[in-house]
Amino acid sequence: MRYGVLRAWVSLSRLLFCTVGILPFLLGSLLAWDITGHLSWIVLGWGVLSLLLILLATHYSGEYFDYEVDALAAGLGRNRFSGGSQVLQTGIIPRKYALIASFVSFFLAAGVGALLQFYYKTGPFTLPLGILGVIGGLFYAAKPIQWAYRSLGEIWIGFCYGWLTLAASYYIQTGGAIPALVYWTALPIALSIFNVILINEFPDYWADREAGKLTLVARFGMAKMSRLYALISIGIWGSYIFSVRMGIPVKALLFFSPVFILSIITAFQVFKGGYTDRERLEKICAKTLIVNLGVTISLILAVLVN
Repeated sequence: MRYGVLRAWVSLSRLLFCTVGILPFLLGSLLAWDITGHLSWIVLGWGVLSLLLILLATHYSGEYFDYEVDALAAGLGRNRFSGGSQVLQTGIIPRKYALIASFVSFFLAAGVGALLQFYYKTGPFTLPLGILGVIGGLFYAAKPIQWAYRSLGEIWIGFCYGWLTLAASYYIQTGGAIPALVYWTALPIALSIFNVILINEFPDYWADREAGKLTLVARFGMAKMSRLYALISIGIWGSYIFSVRMGIPVKALLFFSPVFILSIITAFQVFKGGYTDRERLEKICAKTLIVNLGVTISLILAVLVN
């Protein structure tokens, strides 16, 4: 029984999805190292811990406040990438425990942030940057704001998992101004995670509409959002190339090439209506996540090789 509860907490934590935040954070520190020649491994370690706590708190909060809509999604076409973990719906973990775990994680993250700012002297904007992450994460699904219910969740996710993680990591390493290269490097990551969230809303379309959760897909429909997906994909390709022009090592294009091909294929499938088939849609969701991870990993490899 205990083993079952432990597995349930692991599923509830959605650790695989934490990588989409941690990888850009690592990239930010590597950029700081590449640009300034300075890298504090201790600061990086504490920073990763703080980020992980914020990500876990976000996941627990989302599972708690999306309980009803996720229960609906279970019978209305969800797949492995949508509709939550379904752990709370089984009753193995009481629903209120997810909310408690969320608040505990946020408070621990705040403690680590204070340690970074006041003990390791990472700069006066350390805690404000962390608070931005909390605002985006906690209120993604939590009342009274509920970004995800107002067609703003996708933008917040793009901002938090794109620019914020990258910029915060760079900042705590240098304590100074964030260069333009960080902004341009964050853009293809932000756009690719935007597409991850967007395509994951397709399987939840009917459940979200019934529950009044007005994601972009629920508000505007799958056909229109399939075209937005393709447009955002073009933005990923263009912004990636522009980040290289702004200073990312040219070798990045070599590492990015297989990701680019996969992204073209996936964007074409979505544009041509591949989302109408349940099995194909699940594969599209998986490939979209791979594109996001591939974008970040290719940038990390380019900086490391450089």
